[in-house]
This record gives sequence, structure tokens and C-alpha cells, in this order.
Amino acid sequence: MLSAAHRMRESEDFRVAVRRGARTGSSHLVVHLALPDSTGRTSDDPPAAAALVGFVVPKSVGVAVVRNRVKRRLRHLVRARVDRLPDGSRLVVRALPASATASSVELADSLDTAWRQAERRAAAASQRSGRPSAVSPSPRTVAGVSAPREHRS
Repeated sequence: MLSAAHRMRESEDFRVAVRRGARTGSSHLVVHLALPDSTGRTSDDPPAAAALVGFVVPKSVGVAVVRNRVKRRLRHLVRARVDRLPDGSRLVVRALPASATASSVELADSLDTAWRQAERRAAAASQRSGRPSAVSPSPRTVAGVSAPREHRS
């Protein structure tokens, strides 16, 4: 079970993650990730003490029993990975209809892939906007300055 400190409960937190966060998807789910800036805030919103995670499982996934099973499986997968998020981040995982029939291994692979892509996009967006990112920079970046690219003739 995901700890209470990491559960997203406020609609504003969902709104921030979905509207301002980096979005990536796979065949089973879509991940929205909003990272905090250097002050621990996501834009103009108050800081959160811990990373917050929310789940959206629409009726298109299946009946209530199926939706709740998908949610439980996703919560279990995220619980093991939530420590990778910096404090103040907001993550929303939206299940797609294919998640109802996916195995746990397929769901874990989809989550890991989408999560990594969202981290990269969020970090890139932070660098473009001039805000320091809470995610470690790419190996090509040292002290916030990108290394020059080699030009091949």
C-alpha cells in the first residue's frame, strides 16, 4: 500500500500534474509528472512535504471490480518506486483500457518506461525554462552547462 504521506487527495494537485507536468504514455498507461523547482515548489503552488502520487482509472478500463484491481496493482508498483521522486513532485498515473488485461510484468514495464520518459521530459522542460531541475542532469551536462556537440563532416 502506498503510504498516506504520498497519496494525492486534492483536485488541485491532480490539475497541476496533468496541466503543467510532462506527459508520456505507453499502451497500458499515461504518466504525468510535475517536478519541483529548486525551491521545492511546482510553479506558484505551495510546496508539498513529500512527492505526491495519484491514480486515474476511468470507466473505460472496466467495471468497478476491474478498476479497483488495476488501481491496487498500480499502487503496489508505485510504492516500490516513489523514493525516486524528489520531494514536492506530483505524479499522476492514468490507466488505459489495456491495463485491465495486462500482466503485472507488462504493467511494471509500461510504468517504468513511461516514468523514465516523463523524468527526461520534465528535466528538459526545466532546463529550457531556466529553472533548475530536481532530477539529476544528463551525463552531457556539467554544472548546468551543456557540453558542445561534436560536428561530423
